[in-house]
Amino acid sequence: MTTSELPRRNPGTSGRTYTPPEPQPGAPSRALRVRAADGWERFMRRVEAQQEPKT
Repeated sequence: MTTSELPRRNPGTSGRTYTPPEPQPGAPSRALRVRAADGWERFMRRVEAQQEPKT
C-alpha cells in the first residue's frame, strides 16, 4: 500500500501566545497566592522549630 508523504512540520511558534486566564471576581491574585504559600512555609518551619523533642 502506498501512502502519499505528508509535508514535514517544523516545531516552533504557532503565532499564538498564552495569556493566563483572568481570575474570577473575588479570587486571590497569583501574587497573593505566592505570598501566602511563602508565609505558610515559614509558619510551618517556625512551628517545627518550637516543638520540643519527645522523650
